[in-house]
Parts: sequence; C-alpha cells; structure tokens
Amino acid sequence: MEAEKTNDEREGLDFIRRAIEEDNKSGKWGGRVATRFPPEPNGYLHIGHAKSICLNFGVAEEYNGTCNLRYDDTNPSKEEEEYVKAIEGDVRWLGFTPANVIFSSDYFDTMYEYAVDLIKKGLAYVDDQSAEDIRKNRGTLTAPGTESPYRNRSVEENLELFDKMRKGDFPDGSKVLRAKIDMASPNLNLRDPVMYRILHESHHNTGTKWCIYPMYDWAHGFEDSIEKVTHSLCTLEFENHRPLYHWFIDAVNKGRPEDKKIWHPQQIEFARLNLTYTMLSKRKLLTLVEEGRVKSWDDPRMPTISGFRRKGYTPEAIRAFCKHIGMNKFNSTVEISVLENFLREDLNKRAPRRLAVLRPLKVVITNYPEGQTEELEAINNPEDESAGTRTLPFSRVLYIEREDFAEVPPPKYFRLFPGNEVRLRYAYFIKCTNVVKDASGNITEVHCTYDPATKGGNAPDGRKVKSTIHWVSAADSIPAEVRLYDHLFKTPDPEDVPEGADWRSNLNPNSLEVVTAQLEPSLKSAKPGDRFQFERHGYFTVDPDSTEGKLVFNRTVSLKDTWAKESQKGAKKK
Repeated sequence: MEAEKTNDEREGLDFIRRAIEEDNKSGKWGGRVATRFPPEPNGYLHIGHAKSICLNFGVAEEYNGTCNLRYDDTNPSKEEEEYVKAIEGDVRWLGFTPANVIFSSDYFDTMYEYAVDLIKKGLAYVDDQSAEDIRKNRGTLTAPGTESPYRNRSVEENLELFDKMRKGDFPDGSKVLRAKIDMASPNLNLRDPVMYRILHESHHNTGTKWCIYPMYDWAHGFEDSIEKVTHSLCTLEFENHRPLYHWFIDAVNKGRPEDKKIWHPQQIEFARLNLTYTMLSKRKLLTLVEEGRVKSWDDPRMPTISGFRRKGYTPEAIRAFCKHIGMNKFNSTVEISVLENFLREDLNKRAPRRLAVLRPLKVVITNYPEGQTEELEAINNPEDESAGTRTLPFSRVLYIEREDFAEVPPPKYFRLFPGNEVRLRYAYFIKCTNVVKDASGNITEVHCTYDPATKGGNAPDGRKVKSTIHWVSAADSIPAEVRLYDHLFKTPDPEDVPEGADWRSNLNPNSLEVVTAQLEPSLKSAKPGDRFQFERHGYFTVDPDSTEGKLVFNRTVSLKDTWAKESQKGAKKK
C-alpha cells in the first residue's frame, strides 16, 4: 500500500526512491522495479555492503519488485567458492531473500557475442600493447591519449585475433580487446577502455571453458540488461563510468530494429558508507587475515557482516542503522557510535539480563551461615515483562568485580571499601570488615558482614547506600572465557598516517583482552549465538568456539560509549 501513495503523502523520501516513484508515475518501466546486488566473490562482505544490500533489496520490497543476488565473478584469480557461500549467507542473515541467485559468468556467451558484434561494427579492436603501454598512452585529465598502433586493424583481422584469444592461442597479457571510442575524451573511461583480457585461470563456475574474461565495465551494463534491471544502483565511484555503461549498450543496439534492441537500464549512484575506526578496503582486510593480525574473516573485530554476526550484532540493528543514515549523493563518514547505539537499543529490548563477574575477587560473608544456600528472585528483562524472572543462588562465599573494591578508596568512590556498606544486586546490604592478603601483599579475600533485614535490597530502617554491585555465588558459578573486543584501529581514520608510515601502525594493540570470568549458573545452558546483557558490563554473545563444559563469550558492545568519553577527555585537555 505504501508504494501507491503520492510523493506529497510520502514525506522524507530519498532521491533514489523519489526517482523510482517518478518512473512509476510516468510508466517508464511499465510499473516494474527490478534491482540487483552485485558483489564480487573475492572476500567477505563488510558493513559497507550492508548499506547496498538494504537499499537494493529494500526498494524491491517496498515497490513489490524483485532483487537478484548476482555475483560479479569476472576475475577468477581472486574469487573463491568460500566467498560465494559466505555472501549468500550474509544476505539471508540480514533478512532478505533474492529473487534469483545468478553469476555474471552465466552470461559469458552472450557478452562474447556482443563483443563480436562490436568488432563487426568497427567499434572494437584487438590491441597488442602491454598493460603498461596502454596506461602510459591513456593521457591525463589535461592531455589527450595516444591512439594504439593497432587501433585501425581490419574487422577481419580483429575477428580472427579475438577468436584465437578465446581458443587460448595467446599467453596472458599479450593481447586485449578494446572499445574504439575517443582517445581525446575528457572522460578517461571513454578512452578506448579494455573489454576483455587473457587469463588462463580456472573459474569457480565455468571451469576451464574460458581463458578470456570480461572487464567489469563491459559486463556490468549487459548483466543488468539481460536481467531487465530497471534501476541499477551503484556507489559514487561509478558515476564517471555511467557514460561508458550507456555507450556499450547503445553500441550493441546500434543498427538493430526496435524490437531487437536489448534492455537499457538506468544507473543511479549513491554515496558509500564510511565508518570511524573502521577499515573497509577489502584488499586490506584480506591482508589482516593473511598476516594473522585477526583470526579470520569473521573475527569479531573485523567489519565484515560475518564478523558483526559473530560479535553478537542483530540483523535488525544493522537494518535500522542503514535506514537511519539514508542515501546521499556525497561521501561522508558516520560515527561508529551511531551503529553501536542502534545495537544497544535493539539488544536492550531483547537481551535477557544475567550476572557475570569478569575479574573475580572473593568475598566471604562471615556472619552468613556456613553451608547455607538460598534462592533469590531476579528479573530477566525490565524492558519485557513477558521475560519473567529467574532464581539466583546466594551463599556465604561470593565473587565480586575486583574494581568494585578499594582498600584505600579514591575521592568519590562509593563502592566497597573497609567500613563502607553497599547493596548486592537482588540480595542484601554488606559491609566490609577486613581483607586477607597473600605473602606478596595482594588482596585475596574481602571479609564482610550482611544485614539479613535488607533482603531484596532495601533497609527497613530507611538507611541508604550509594552503590549497588553485582556478584555470583562462588560455589554455584561457572567459569567462562570472555573475549573483550574493542575497535581494531585506534584512530578514527585508519588510513590517516604520517608520510612514510603504514596503515597497520594504526592498529589498536588493545583490541582484544581475554579474561576468565565467573557467571551465574543459569548461563550453563547457553548456546552459540545466544545474546545476553551482563549487568553493568554490556551485551555479550556465546561464541561458536564454545564446547561442552567450556563457554566462550564475546563482548558485543558496552553499555556506554567509552571511546566517546576518552575523546571528550582529550578535548578538555586540549
């Protein structure tokens, strides 16, 4: 129903949706909306791709159209079946169902026929120049290019050479097929671009059938044409390629009767997503994997969709974030805290609360009966009444966070210290009486007394405490490995380095801390992918590395943006 409203009724439409509605109103595409998401399977998808996925599949859903998942598999030397499977898994995890799953290589025969057609029309030629010479002779923004000495070969010679290229008669790099356009064009993309190169590589989809492969610019428009895409949505770097996109289709249509002309889609460009503290170069992400600086493509520090998934992100949060940032015609950088806040908002509604002590310090309640355990009621999620309650075992010996105790408290420290009283979450008031130290002077135990009258966290005499801390029962808690992930890069722009320095110098040496925590016993049955809020700490998810008897949790996001606090401190110092 939403698609039937007029522009006036649908306020706040971005420029892409306005264009679609204008096209629907004019009947330009017969009321059809057909899009595609065309990743190259040379790596895992990252958060920048999520924006394109949400756009292409989103507008198709909104306008009762279709969106294909099409693999741009025109470069077999960098593409792998692993990436193909991972990409489709990411798209479906985000909540989208492709109308068709297609490969660019499915169209290689058709694209080859179109290339032969251009040769016959005198609009393409085989060039023997090296790649270096072609670049050198391309010219500059202020100087025209130099025509290839092979530019005026006859149609017959070009057809023969192109056929031999296909049959494998020439080695890699010895010849290319180029379009004959204009070596003096102000748009460098129109200066006789390469259409095909020789590459004797086995292809994940076509095997050894081909030893020539189309360039992206040649393939892109024809893939859209064959699929009858109406709106080809691309990032801004393809804006200067749009004239070439149209030239290739027009060249094939040249001389054809109207009923034989191929489909001519419309290309619209939008700004790509850039995030602070985030590297979105697929080549550099691959470097991080290959050099072992991260464990894998789905390492929770990676900006890949699979990395976000393993870290505990929800598809709903990513989709809400992509909707929020919208579509622009200019590049900009979004604070990663914006994405994290959408995640916090989503997890706050759905994540069960649990108690977890990440850096345990033993507390002995000296006046609590030895051997006694009682069950206390705890709320599962204050944002969701239907989540109900659970019970927590409480006993004489507990664990609290080491940072929740100070033998000599700093100013305005309201947590546990000798002589001070605090509230235990869901339990009692306790007061520190003394500490126990080892031979090196390290505190090993804190001794406290408790007030039985304060069960549930309130004193009948009305006395107040200034701090509530969490805890777990030592006898009942379970150990777990907890991986505390932080930003992979320590600077907002990972590419911003001094002259001569490498981008790797911006890697954050503290992006991962591993601790052995003690968790409340209800977490014993947690399964990989389950998400929880560890009270006072943040949101955590069970990692696939977990095994029976050994749980591993990843920190998804803290309760507050600690990096923003550090930035504010730095700003104040300046």
